[in-house]
Amino acid sequence: MDPANGEPTSLSATDEQFMRLFLESERELLRYVMVLIPNVHDARDVLQEAAVALWRAAEKYDPARPFVPWACRFVLNEARMFLRSAARRRRFIEEDVAVLLDSQRLEMAEGLKARREHLRECLRELPEQHRELVRGYYFDDETIESLARRQGRGSEAVYKALQRIRQTLHHCMQRKQQAAS
Repeated sequence: MDPANGEPTSLSATDEQFMRLFLESERELLRYVMVLIPNVHDARDVLQEAAVALWRAAEKYDPARPFVPWACRFVLNEARMFLRSAARRRRFIEEDVAVLLDSQRLEMAEGLKARREHLRECLRELPEQHRELVRGYYFDDETIESLARRQGRGSEAVYKALQRIRQTLHHCMQRKQQAAS
């Protein structure tokens, strides 16, 4: 719109030709962006920014040369800027997450220390045969089959025994945590 009289402004023949070239090559340019930025929404945003840059540089375009290779330089520049910006945002997010995790680790450290001590106490309270199963399976990485052979039992019996031992340890730790509170 022409601000002076409110009527639509007409494009010059050069502007119209440039607009046609861009619209004819838009899909090809989008495919080019998507090689660099596979998210279609981000790729469209990059192409839109490239279109603005192309429009600003339209008078520098030489119509005797192919349009797409010339336009791809602008698209590549916009894609690089987008990727740098995304990397900075991702780095800040990753740093924020690291700070949050570290603060939570510090908050939980005392509680975890107490839980480890309760677990040690509960393990000491288990019968020797149960402690051997736990030690073999969880600390020595023995297979169920190996434990079953060593104890002269079936694999199913060892699975069930470990399940009962875990429940016993869980209940023991709950009692100790409640007593400590």
